[in-house]
Amino acid sequence: MTNMTRIAVLDDWQGVARGAADWAPLQARADVVFFQDAFADQDDAVAKLADFDIVLSMRERTPLPGSLINRLPKLRMLGMTGARNLSLDTPACTARGIPVCCTQGGGYNDSATAELALGLLIGAARGLAVGDANMRAGGFQMGVPVGIGLAGKTLGLIGLGKLGAYMAGYGKALRMDVIAWSQNLKPERAAEVGVKAVSKEELMSTSDAISIHMVLSDRSRGLVGKADIARMKQGAIIVNTSRGPIIDEAAMLEALHANKIVAALDVYDREPLPAGHPLRNAPNTMLSPHLGYCVKETWDGFYPQMIENAMAFMDGKPVRVTNPEVLK
Repeated sequence: MTNMTRIAVLDDWQGVARGAADWAPLQARADVVFFQDAFADQDDAVAKLADFDIVLSMRERTPLPGSLINRLPKLRMLGMTGARNLSLDTPACTARGIPVCCTQGGGYNDSATAELALGLLIGAARGLAVGDANMRAGGFQMGVPVGIGLAGKTLGLIGLGKLGAYMAGYGKALRMDVIAWSQNLKPERAAEVGVKAVSKEELMSTSDAISIHMVLSDRSRGLVGKADIARMKQGAIIVNTSRGPIIDEAAMLEALHANKIVAALDVYDREPLPAGHPLRNAPNTMLSPHLGYCVKETWDGFYPQMIENAMAFMDGKPVRVTNPEVLK
């Protein structure tokens, strides 16, 4: 086994990797190890990954900065899901001649995250998490918050890309008035989707529910800040299925404890969310464990392509390379 290629499959938080694809052809040629738990820190990641030649990672779960990449002496190829990974230092890989191979999506699974956002919105509007907990504890309606109907209410979308546009369609199907804002949103795009473009201030102050559909970047980090949350209506719902750091977490927690807003969250500043994190016990919340794209159709696409990427690299013919300059 000492001369066999070693492959680490990271971030299998649901324990689905083994059953999502046929790993046998790869396992016949390599020692494949699955990691279901997140690493405690970078030192822990280095200790556990130092002996691997290939690392196959799930996009933006385990951070892969240059400071980690450069501490993995045997690393020869890195695989990731999706074509973009803001937590991966691709230039650091390129500097070491390490190809980064991605997966490519298709079909209907691209709407999975927007579908979850819709579910979180309806769940938060009707207090479904509390109702479920009551039923399992032997209770019934007492203590379940009085919900709101969504028809006729205003849905504000922060971001109107592909996922935001899907969510706009869902909102309109619920007979909601849909408005949108982002730094670069043009009225033509809003008209194309059939929604109204407004200012950020108007969106925050007039929406009964707000759903975030933005990529995390330097521009979007902290985009929904303390002043924005202060503008929200009493009892307004904020849904986040994008990335946790887009919202000022401390300001959100303060508003939740003040019974000012309701939050339906799938993403967090740190993931997995630590056991003692204050959001776990915060009132007026509905929480899911970053399930946005986690559907069978996604895994059925991701993992077979991961295997193809690893085998193609081992054959000396890497495919789906995002930094093709390393091949020169």
